[in-house]
Amino acid sequence: MLLLALAAAAVVAPATPLPAIIAPKPAVDTPRTPTPNAERVVTLAALDKRTSRAQVFEVKVGSVVSFGSLTIRVRTCETTPDWEQKQTAAFLQIDDSDAPTNVHRIYSGWMFAESPSLNPLQHRRYDVWVRRCAMTFPETGPETVVASRPGPSSAKKSPVDSTANDN
Repeated sequence: MLLLALAAAAVVAPATPLPAIIAPKPAVDTPRTPTPNAERVVTLAALDKRTSRAQVFEVKVGSVVSFGSLTIRVRTCETTPDWEQKQTAAFLQIDDSDAPTNVHRIYSGWMFAESPSLNPLQHRRYDVWVRRCAMTFPETGPETVVASRPGPSSAKKSPVDSTANDN
């Protein structure tokens, strides 16, 4: 009976502290982030179907451009890094003004450069589409594994046994 009580006491309160199971993570420098939204540049193209006038715009996110009776606001844009399959989109808000006091929101949504027919502006006179979103990405992230670079190795060569190949 005394033996069982001692064994139970040893299990409940160990004499030596337990080793830490989870070691704290070492401090890691935060990687550079993608281009801030305010510094991204969207390339848009617009076409007036009636006059066949086309124009290309390079617009910073948050800016507004005019084309004919349209007012185009670029809210944001996104693109994939170079090492992934290219996907580019921009969130646009487009207003049409028939008269100075008569303004209608005719488009609000994402337009996709690689699939312009996915979510197009449907207007009787104008076409607008996204061509590109200029932004940069960090080259490495917190869990990036860098492959070894080709070149001379710093590892020592094993000694050559001259007796092994003697015939």
